[in-house]
Amino acid sequence: MYKKSIAGLFVGVLAFGLLSFKTESERYFEIAKNLDVFATLFKEVNTYYVDDVPPAKMMRTGIDAMLKSLDPYTNYIPEDDIEDFRTMTTGQYGGIGAVIGSREGKVVVQMPYENSPAHKAGLAIGDEILKINGVTVTGKSTSDVSKLLKGQANTSVKLEVRSYGQTKSRTVELLRDNIMVENVPYYGMLDNEIGYFQLSGFTVDASKEVKMAVQKLKEMGAKKIVFDLRDNPGGLLHEAVNISNVFVDKGQDIVSTKGKVKEWNKTYKALDEPLDKNIPLVILTSSRSASASEIVAGVMQDYDRAVLVGERTFGKGLVQVTRPLSYNSQLKVTTAKYYIPSGRCIQAIDYTHRNEDGSVGKVPDSLRVAFKTAAGRTVYDGGGVAPDVEVKQQEYSDITKTIAAKGYFFDYANKYKFEHPTIPAAKEFNLTDEEYKSFVSYLSGKDVSYATNIESELDELAAEAKEGKHYDDIRAELEAIRNKVSHNKANDLMRFKSEIMEVLEAEIASRYYLQKGYIEATFDDDPDILMAKQVLNNPEKYSSYLKLN
Repeated sequence: MYKKSIAGLFVGVLAFGLLSFKTESERYFEIAKNLDVFATLFKEVNTYYVDDVPPAKMMRTGIDAMLKSLDPYTNYIPEDDIEDFRTMTTGQYGGIGAVIGSREGKVVVQMPYENSPAHKAGLAIGDEILKINGVTVTGKSTSDVSKLLKGQANTSVKLEVRSYGQTKSRTVELLRDNIMVENVPYYGMLDNEIGYFQLSGFTVDASKEVKMAVQKLKEMGAKKIVFDLRDNPGGLLHEAVNISNVFVDKGQDIVSTKGKVKEWNKTYKALDEPLDKNIPLVILTSSRSASASEIVAGVMQDYDRAVLVGERTFGKGLVQVTRPLSYNSQLKVTTAKYYIPSGRCIQAIDYTHRNEDGSVGKVPDSLRVAFKTAAGRTVYDGGGVAPDVEVKQQEYSDITKTIAAKGYFFDYANKYKFEHPTIPAAKEFNLTDEEYKSFVSYLSGKDVSYATNIESELDELAAEAKEGKHYDDIRAELEAIRNKVSHNKANDLMRFKSEIMEVLEAEIASRYYLQKGYIEATFDDDPDILMAKQVLNNPEKYSSYLKLN
């Protein structure tokens, strides 16, 4: 079996070589030579190493290390992981339709999807899952619990759950369904004229969801639209093409791919009539908007079709395809770079030319090339898509991040829902000063300690001073600064009251209105959305961003 596998691997690689490098006889020899060395080495280690060597684990380590030397997006997908990979690309899986997580060793529901089996069965955020089909899950990893919950559609699963504030558990029997994770988790109106929708992924049918969202918004009276691509990691290339086509003319170039295999190089065009090529459009981007989301944002910018607001995007201009391997495994491999209509590639990191230590760096500004949009505006390659209107992103305080990391927002929102049966609509919901005092009181018995950057630097300075025998000389000054910082930290709950309330209000709104409520509760505080409204409500300002000045 071992010899047969190596022989098959050799034939496969040699066949690829014959197809791709017909005149490179030296390359054939290098491939054959190194495969032979690898096979011999593996056989010798397997035979003589002092301990037992698990072949599959060792081979996986070798494969992962080899692919890691290329780029982060070229990956081996073993048969056991195929289902998870399929879920990522299609957005579909068989299950109950709920995001679960771990809270102090307990398995809890973090978000049931609207109209899913979990939602219809009454599972709520904060419900603790005790057993699944009689199997105790407390203390198990989230991935293990997820596997127990997933299964073929129309199969039943029995859960034992306990809701917040209850001492007794209850049994819930659900019928699994084909769960389709929505690419557009939300669309709605920001005001009487401005519609808003969020695109979180580019799985199958993402473009259909975008079309539907835009149509619905127009029916609701939208005369302008905010299209939120923030934190969207990308996905299927053809969905990016079709989504761009919603807003640009039929026949327009959308994206070109160029790689080693010339036959695979292709220019993708808009194939359909646009849904609306004139409605004023703002696209929100962040530093985590990547790949397909950058294609859409870049296309809209290159055709001067939308004003981009937010942050420079991630800068992933690489295209991957999956190739079948033996034993139902697959290879996801980078095959090309993509180029948007102006001709620029927005890939930010140069994986081809690594430093001597193997590290990689971003394309330096000095090597970035200027291109022109349809209106003649200057744009650049080599570092993501830069927004037309840059918005300084809110950096949360240490106290807010600590409360979030320790799960106190999550827990208190459950408590609030238990004590308050209803709240106003999410857009209108605001905590009172008295309610905030109740939250502060709740935290009084909790550990909200954290180390600030100043305290960390003081520790480093003290350590260096002790090493250099100068600590006694500066001890009093260090202690005075430390006491001052400690005093300021004690007041942080009031100093950062507004931002803490923003986070808490969104968390509480989700208990009543799920994911849509969480999104709506952020509208009045979101700096990107506020800037987008400002741009759209000033037609002259909007037009000025899209014209050559």
